[in-house]
Amino acid sequence: MEVQGKIKMIDETKTYGSNGFRKREVVVTTEEQYPQHLMIEFVQDKTDLLNNFQVGQQVKISINLRGREWVNPQGETKYFNSIQGWRIENLEAGGGSNMPPVPPADAFEPVNDLNEDDHDDLPF
Repeated sequence: MEVQGKIKMIDETKTYGSNGFRKREVVVTTEEQYPQHLMIEFVQDKTDLLNNFQVGQQVKISINLRGREWVNPQGETKYFNSIQGWRIENLEAGGGSNMPPVPPADAFEPVNDLNEDDHDDLPF
């Protein structure tokens, strides 16, 4: 699943427990008729993915929905959901693409040395 929107807040990385569990939260505001402020958590090594992003950027985040069951001391069963991110991409101009930029058309010189016979050398 994916979520798109504008980064509203990026929290610092927090470490929990004696085994060093790391978590970092980001809030993304969707752009729809009724915008939603979604808190998405990145855990362990994925926390570093947020280092290159800033508040205000348009992003697309790949997510997994997580759910867990918990029984409180009174014996009542409770359920909790979380949204966990595992990839984030910049959607703004000039970002979010791994392809090199395409040079403008005037960056190429026209070919002037073509022979008339060269135009039909296709093998089919």
